[in-house]
Amino acid sequence: MPYVQNREVQIYFEIHGSGPPLLLISGLSGGCWSWFGQVPHFEKHFRVITMDNRGAGRSTMAGGPLVMQDFAEDILVLLDHLGIRGAMVLGISMGGMIAQHLALLAPGRVRAMVLACTHCGGKVKKLPSREALNSLIHNEGLSREEILRKNLPLFFSQSFLENHPSEIDRYRQVHLRAPSQRHSAFQAQLNAIANHDVHHRLGEIISSTMIITGTKDLLVPRENALFLHDHIRGSKLVQLPGAGHALHVECRDELNELSSRFFESHYS
Repeated sequence: MPYVQNREVQIYFEIHGSGPPLLLISGLSGGCWSWFGQVPHFEKHFRVITMDNRGAGRSTMAGGPLVMQDFAEDILVLLDHLGIRGAMVLGISMGGMIAQHLALLAPGRVRAMVLACTHCGGKVKKLPSREALNSLIHNEGLSREEILRKNLPLFFSQSFLENHPSEIDRYRQVHLRAPSQRHSAFQAQLNAIANHDVHHRLGEIISSTMIITGTKDLLVPRENALFLHDHIRGSKLVQLPGAGHALHVECRDELNELSSRFFESHYS
């Protein structure tokens, strides 16, 4: 299996298709499997790179706390390993936070990026309700199946849950087949999210950026996307009416098409 080593951490990655490089960065607890609705679309035109974030899936994690820059540095090591100088980037939720750090850490390596259902952190971020946050983080004593079922109303709009049972079942099956995550690693990723803060540096981002949000996102309210749009110069904002947090599933086709058109306009 393909791994790249960043000091004491091993990062698992996959490559699909050929063409301009496109890196997909998943969210909390996520990895390569998260992109089951994107890889078949993008691999037709791009060299698609997916990875298991450190502390999730088949990637390992060092001791001590995690910060977002750790994830961004993992990506730079991976890009160097693959000989890629610049890539398009699509980051969702925590993956969008990692993408922001990547664009600030190595601006020349991010040719264009899509930030979906994410925030910049710090004192300006709009938090979910206490009820939603408590529901997300309290998993003690629950099986993987129970955690998935408990989180469905947090990730998807009620309309999608009611009208697309086959898509929900596919989502469940994909995630149940994925490697399990240790509770300590889940907590470390949560802490990285809690400490993420680039709100004062958004004006430094030079990568062409498109921001996508669902208007019914319970975990990262759309006000966060409005702030990103207002503070990243030249950024484009797309709001998907009625959509929840898991845009890569609930709005798969819209996200794929919007991102494809955006990326295609930034390479020749």
